[in-house]
Amino acid sequence: MAKSWREVECELHPDKSGILWDLLLYVPTVLFLILWGLKVWYGTDDQWMGQGLMFLGFFFLLVGGGRIFRRLLLLPSVPVALDVRKEQITFRLKNGKRRLLMKNLRFFSDKAGKSFGLTGVDDAGAKQQYVFHKGQFTAEDYAAVTKALEFYK
Repeated sequence: MAKSWREVECELHPDKSGILWDLLLYVPTVLFLILWGLKVWYGTDDQWMGQGLMFLGFFFLLVGGGRIFRRLLLLPSVPVALDVRKEQITFRLKNGKRRLLMKNLRFFSDKAGKSFGLTGVDDAGAKQQYVFHKGQFTAEDYAAVTKALEFYK
């Protein structure tokens, strides 16, 4: 059976419910690593272990902060609109620019149906990867976009 395709355009919205889960994941992890690192650094003679734990804490702080800012659509390079066509996928970014994925388009969905990923080569020849969460779409848009993107699986 041949795969069919559909054209879909939609606007993305901040995923506020997903932020709660990210905060519950990252805040305790970051606090634990930094506080444990400080305890080890100042409380023992093993400063390397303390520095390693604090490095991990600050690393998770940056990763979690970036993830939260992407979900809230606050970063200038984050997509705020999605346009799916047969030959390309167009993203309108928060900074007003457009990014086209034109080659090697791939769609990856999770088994729970709560997020999906898109990869491809843009018009400048650079490989791009994006992750979208169900909370960033209306229910109708999410269903339409995932159905349209099945063509690229």
